[in-house]
Amino acid sequence: MKKALIIGVSGQDGAYLADILLKKGYQVFGASRDADLAGFRGLKALGIYDKVSLHSMSLIDFRSVMQTILQIQPDEIYNMAGQSSVGLSFLQPVETLESISIGTLNILEVLRFHKLNTKFYNACSSECFGDTDGSAANEETPFKPRSPYAVAKSTAFWLVANYREAYNLFACSGILFNHESPLRPKRFVTKKIIETACRISQGEKLTLKLGNTQIKRDWGWAPEFTDAMFRILQQPYPTDFVIATGKNISLEEFVEISFKTLGLNYKDYLEHDENLNRPTDISVSLGDPSKAKRILGWEAKYKVENVIEMMIQSELSKN
Repeated sequence: MKKALIIGVSGQDGAYLADILLKKGYQVFGASRDADLAGFRGLKALGIYDKVSLHSMSLIDFRSVMQTILQIQPDEIYNMAGQSSVGLSFLQPVETLESISIGTLNILEVLRFHKLNTKFYNACSSECFGDTDGSAANEETPFKPRSPYAVAKSTAFWLVANYREAYNLFACSGILFNHESPLRPKRFVTKKIIETACRISQGEKLTLKLGNTQIKRDWGWAPEFTDAMFRILQQPYPTDFVIATGKNISLEEFVEISFKTLGLNYKDYLEHDENLNRPTDISVSLGDPSKAKRILGWEAKYKVENVIEMMIQSELSKN
């Protein structure tokens, strides 16, 4: 039985990945900064909380990382931990940079120093590309990060690439574009939109306050994207992949579709709040997943309209 360690198992992607690995017969271990205090809402929602062996581990503490990895001796490590909000990274730049870049470096150093044959997946982000003038970004597109979060993810990406080349580690990065699900925390804008629209449809008197709604994003379905993570580590050679749907829409269109699905006119409820604008932001984000399709056999089946519908159905089923 193969063993997999998911670092950041308490998040959306960690929960869906754990579900996939369990179904494939893996023994799954999950690491969180404080396993006794973390809610593990995602694992519980998927009904797999009792099937994952949970450990407390601080990514920025090298000793903690080393002890956990050496105790488990995993065949595969998936790292998706660290401060994950672009907006919050402007308020907490140091914590963002340390948790993502230093955390990744600590894992790589353990694998290098102890000469482990563990395969390593690093969760990178489309935010690293910055603005690409509307062009679809692929694995050769230069990074132009526009937030502390994107700077941190870019740093982690190049650390992985360097250790792969310098020490022959099986270390890969998945450069994932936006991917959503009902497991998204409320601070993510997609969850905020869906939840507000559903509450309005049920008679609550609310308004939806958003910043810049003209930004465009490539939105996909999180369970599909975590399947791509697994496929990346099953390849004979380590390399990096862009994971995306290849289609984008504006945030305002996302709002319009969400409200229209519930029989509402979004213009009656949307308010623009300049305080929610970020200091810098990406105008248009779009991914080119052709390499993933060619090599991994992976292609997004669900488009943003499907994602919105599934998130709404899940939200309404709570009541």
